[in-house]
Amino acid sequence: MKRETLFLKFAVVLMGLPVLALCIFLLPGIAEYFAELNPKLDFLQYPFLIGLYVTAIVFFVALYQALKLLSYIDKNQAFSELSVKSLKNIKYCAITIGALYVVFMPLLYLMAEVDDAPGIILIGMVIIFGCMVVAVFASILQKLLKNAIDIKSENDLTI
Repeated sequence: MKRETLFLKFAVVLMGLPVLALCIFLLPGIAEYFAELNPKLDFLQYPFLIGLYVTAIVFFVALYQALKLLSYIDKNQAFSELSVKSLKNIKYCAITIGALYVVFMPLLYLMAEVDDAPGIILIGMVIIFGCMVVAVFASILQKLLKNAIDIKSENDLTI
């Protein structure tokens, strides 16, 4: 079992590395570019940057919860309340990221309007849709796991 989860753990870490590089190298430049592009809205540079960093922090919390879930699977504790809690936290992280992007969608619209790049809006909508898919999937897995735990506890009590 550890070999399969080792691959998944590696994949989770690989998912985090580009986001970390983006936060360190690209996000300050993007915020500065937006401020130069539209001097009337340059005061939004820092709220935009803070919002993206908060989104990244929530993303890393979700990745950490995924790593915890994989470690529970390694320890044969997949059918436990800890796994349900990790899935619930992943669901809340996905909802939070989606909500943050919904809040920042007008700012993305302003960036797209000034830069004449409608793809920015599309990227924001894809991120919102992806977050909602992850949240629904985590919610379904959470309910299934909770039902399996309940059935397991009933079976343990009847024997």
